[in-house]
Amino acid sequence: MLRRENFYIITGGPGVGKTTLLKQLEPDYIIVPEVAREIIKEQVQQNGEGLPWKDRQLYTTLMLNRSIKSFREICSLNTKDIYFFDRGILDTLCYAEMIGDGISDEMDTIAQTFRYNPRVFILPPWLEIYSADEERKQTWEEAELTYEKMRVTYEKYDYQLIDVPKDTAENRRKFILGKLNS
Repeated sequence: MLRRENFYIITGGPGVGKTTLLKQLEPDYIIVPEVAREIIKEQVQQNGEGLPWKDRQLYTTLMLNRSIKSFREICSLNTKDIYFFDRGILDTLCYAEMIGDGISDEMDTIAQTFRYNPRVFILPPWLEIYSADEERKQTWEEAELTYEKMRVTYEKYDYQLIDVPKDTAENRRKFILGKLNS
């Protein structure tokens, strides 16, 4: 098992303010970007098939592989710095469940092997700030469902979810930092 106490996940459904929050943390901490957005950008540029609106299974595989690669690369740095991940490996498993593929034995093994800090910060759906864009095409209802499925997935793998309150990005930052020290 590869467990890293200094790897913190910030997750939630789409459009809940993760990116804005991570920008608040970035000056003082290392941020690991969301692999899903990177993949979507790359696939669109390459006219690829690995997109959630084209080949969802390929997209899932790309996300899982990229998440593992990201985790391993940061492990290889052998540092005790705090890292905040914009989503984690389990977000891919949640997506696989949501599209009806389920969690394979291989995915389950990966989730048990690559372990982040047991405390995961989850941002709830927030209609007032939600918006779709070129990469985030989910409806509000899908955003709410994603949040619920994320909770189930992370709890299944024994992570402690910490609900980040709906507040300004700066207050959310203070909340998270306060939880790191408690």
